[in-house]
Amino acid sequence: QVQLVESGGGLVQAGGSLRLSCAASGLTFSSYNMAWFRQAPGKEREFVAHIHRIGSSTNYADSVKGRFTISRDNSKNILYLQMVSLQVEDTALYYCAAPSLRGSYSITRTGSYVYWGQGTQVTVSS
Repeated sequence: QVQLVESGGGLVQAGGSLRLSCAASGLTFSSYNMAWFRQAPGKEREFVAHIHRIGSSTNYADSVKGRFTISRDNSKNILYLQMVSLQVEDTALYYCAAPSLRGSYSITRTGSYVYWGQGTQVTVSS
């Protein structure tokens, strides 16, 4: 079955950096566009970044643009999220997700995604 396993989260001071990874199995990774979402306590899950299946295009939420970089290694079936200049407001559980292969979809909507990981916690202290 499809598995998405995130790792790389942790506790970091404001201004610091982290790199998240998402290891995919049970699917043809290079066939899927991929995305990162996050959910802070008491808030809805929100879109962070999206990448085309071959990495030819990327999209970011305004709140992370210029600080976060999404990338992928299709030879290793791994999705990455490099995060720099972290802010307290970035504290959340971070999820990777894969959308349905059928037709077009809204990249920012959680309902567009059929496969989700269990999440990795990122905590940014002031």
